[in-house]
Amino acid sequence: MVGTLPPATAPLAPATPSAPTVPLPRRSLDASDQVRRWYENELGWPTVPDAPGTLVRLSVGPRFDVLDVPTEAGRAALRHLAPGSPVAVQGGRMRLLLAAGSADEVPGILDWLEWGSLPLDLRAIGEGGVMDAPLPPEPASDLPTAPLRHSSAPGTAEAVRLTVLALAPFAPAITGSSSEPGSAGSRPLPCGPSGALQGAAVWLRPPEAGCEVEASLPTLSALGGGGGAPDLVRVLDTVATQCHRLRLRACAQPPAFS
Repeated sequence: MVGTLPPATAPLAPATPSAPTVPLPRRSLDASDQVRRWYENELGWPTVPDAPGTLVRLSVGPRFDVLDVPTEAGRAALRHLAPGSPVAVQGGRMRLLLAAGSADEVPGILDWLEWGSLPLDLRAIGEGGVMDAPLPPEPASDLPTAPLRHSSAPGTAEAVRLTVLALAPFAPAITGSSSEPGSAGSRPLPCGPSGALQGAAVWLRPPEAGCEVEASLPTLSALGGGGGAPDLVRVLDTVATQCHRLRLRACAQPPAFS
């Protein structure tokens, strides 16, 4: 008896090896993203939404206001500031952080001090304003060591370099640290690849992460009080006096002949 052949079976298709699950490479954070995260996460300071890769700007008003003055005028007011009061400089201008809401008080205080009728080279920036964000202070190994974008204004880098040199004798008052070489509290200023400051905003006395810097900012409510915040009236009077002296000095200079 002839045996029955087994039914034909279709050939098995070769098994397709499953692709291993490999996580996608993480996109390295843009320099501006890193700086923005430091201000928002470490200090809780809001930044202005902008396109990635552009200069980071801080939103003025929610946490602090800004008094923008010539560097020489601002230098005279440093002695009135509390140790934790941040100070920045950029392009020959000094930015003193004030308590939130203080910008609205500045015109009235200047009038009361009898400076209101004189043209003074100072500007109070309040709610709705912005300021360029200086690079975060050291140590921050994961942060860029060069400014995010070069300034297009000619001579800005040189102006900032000269500003830092002019403020060198006041280093302890500015940074709150010892000026001795190798001091543990010193903070190097951010530099570009060539070692020269590139015109970006620079913290002369940076804010410290985890500290409530608002309590150290100049405010009108500190007048006559015993708190740690400096008196806004005293700061404005000193700055206005120096601005007026700078203006008189400029007017007294003989005209340049071509």
